[in-house]
Amino acid sequence: KTTTTSNIGMSLARLGHPTLLIDADVGLRNLDLLLGLENRIIYTGLEVLNETCRLEQAIIKDKRQPKLSFLPLSSNRAKVAITSDQINKLIEFIKADYEYILIDSPAGIDNGFQTAIECANEAIVVVTPEVPSIRDADRVIGILMSKGIEKINLIINRIRPNMVRTDDMMSIEDVTNILGIDLVGVIPDSEKIIIASNRGDPIVLEDKNCLPAIAFQSTARRLNGEEVNFLNLDN
Repeated sequence: KTTTTSNIGMSLARLGHPTLLIDADVGLRNLDLLLGLENRIIYTGLEVLNETCRLEQAIIKDKRQPKLSFLPLSSNRAKVAITSDQINKLIEFIKADYEYILIDSPAGIDNGFQTAIECANEAIVVVTPEVPSIRDADRVIGILMSKGIEKINLIINRIRPNMVRTDDMMSIEDVTNILGIDLVGVIPDSEKIIIASNRGDPIVLEDKNCLPAIAFQSTARRLNGEEVNFLNLDN
């Protein structure tokens, strides 16, 4: 999810849309690492809410892409969970300044996830084409719908066409038939993503012409309302 958030956020910003990425994983923050911004964090959203700093001090502007900003909700040493009321208050402070706000939610479906989705008006469910991931995603979709989030898009991540061909991996059609939500992105698996992530660079900046980068950029364009053909991954 974090790799997807960083790459789609960077792609939306490169399309000219002011975009804010929020890491809502309290205590296990890593979106800052994938963006290469970990050394620039001084304050967090929690300190904004506690009025120990100004909002402008906690938001980090990405020097590589001026339309992209990042806000960590809390430090990795945080002992106190952020409440739904607090995250709603924070979003109210900042939403007028951005066209897109992407919230990277914690893994699982416990309180951290429930809090992260509290202020969302749409959702992107990221799955890998494996049975445990699909089952978890189905539960997540049920929770999102119960919270009144009706616009739910699907991204199938780390797909390997050669394994699909040999029937060792679920196909795109298999996944979409089971989950029944709109497909907005299919990202092929690639070691280039791992290498870029380790460098703190989204793949859409590191190697914008490789297949995963093209897929992330196309996904961002679809989220923005464009009609973009899906990559032919069978070649």
